[in-house]
Formats: sequence, C-alpha cells, structure tokens
Amino acid sequence: MNQSQLLLSAAVMSLTAVVTVGGPAVLQNSHAAEAVSYVSETATQIAATDAHASDSSRISEMMIGNADAKVTIIEYASFTCPHCKTFHEDAFKTLRTDYIDTGKINFIFREVYFDRGGLWASMLARCDDGDRFFAIADVLFERQQEWTSSRDGAEIARGLQKIGRLVGYDSETLDSCLQDRDKARALVEWYQENATEHSIRSTPSFVINGKTYPNMDYDEMTGILDGLINGT
Repeated sequence: MNQSQLLLSAAVMSLTAVVTVGGPAVLQNSHAAEAVSYVSETATQIAATDAHASDSSRISEMMIGNADAKVTIIEYASFTCPHCKTFHEDAFKTLRTDYIDTGKINFIFREVYFDRGGLWASMLARCDDGDRFFAIADVLFERQQEWTSSRDGAEIARGLQKIGRLVGYDSETLDSCLQDRDKARALVEWYQENATEHSIRSTPSFVINGKTYPNMDYDEMTGILDGLINGT
C-alpha cells in the first residue's frame, strides 16, 4: 500500500469511526475535518499512481427508468445539499412521472461527498445492496433539516440511525451498514473517479448523454431531454 492509499485509508477510518453513546453505535466526529481534507488531497494521487488498487468496482449504480433508453441522465447530488433537496422535492417528482416511469429516459443517481454526513447518509441509503435506495433517499431529503441541524458527528449519526429505524432497519443492520469501512473507502474512491471524469464542482449537477450541466430550471432540462429523445 503506497502513501496516498494510507492517507485515504486514514481518512475513511476517521469518517467511519464508531463510539457507543447510550446504546446504539454512532459515528464519531474525531478528526473528521482532517479526514475530509485527506480525501480530497489524496484521491487524485491514488487514481494517477495506483489505479488498479481502487475497490470502487464493488459500488453499484443506483438507477431507475429504462436502461435501454436513448437518453441517460446522471444526477450528482449530496444528501446534505439544500439545493438537491429542493430538486428532489419538486422537479424530480415531475421528471419521474413524465420521463422516468414512462421509460423515456434512464436515470442514475450518484452521490457526492462534500462532508461526513453525506457519506454516512449514502451508506445508510445503500443498506441491503441499495434495494431501497430511492425510497430511503426520499426520506433523507424530506428530513434533511432534522439530521443535518447539528455540526456534531454523533448527533448527525443519531439522526441517521433514527431514519434507519423509521424505514425498518434493526440495530444490527444499521451497525453493519454504517460501520463498513471497506465500503466507505470504495465509495470515496468511486465518488472521486466520477467527479473527475465529469468535472463536478457543485450540486446538483447533471450529466445528460455525457455532457455536464450545472443546476438548471426544470423547463430547461426538459428542453434538452426532449431534443435528444426526438432527435432534434
């Protein structure tokens, strides 16, 4: 393991360290700021110097719609991003009704990790191999202000565990999901690879048939989609 891998490993371990507070295991915020810094500084080095060491291949795409559609839209979003919450509670519902559920497009959701809360929320949403990802994502966005209201890592973790229990996970399942350091490391590497490939600098961002767009109005988005669907 080279130095850049060691730094990323230390970052992820800090991001996913656990302590017991009044019963259930919760995520500790010790060294979290340093961890976030390490992640951003070292992931590029890993990709450049030891690409074969990445374990990001274990990460599954979260996808709904028609996998064979002419148009694929990839949303890059963070569960802690207020603008992402706004998109999912408004435009996304219409997009799903008019384009996703009708099979006109393929929709892929890719998480962005600007902070520890975003990573932990992603790990929760991906419990049970992500079989309930989009349903849990809806709850995470709906209750975003509740579980992100504190800057304290333990409080954020308690809020996420509360959501986990709300959607039906028991303590054992939650502990298994939130304490999986190997998966956390793979998720961080996967995020960095995707963000580099598509030049993601803010959330939400959208990649439509390979072209990256910043956040946009719904009418602008559907104009792009209709043009690609209709070949105009």
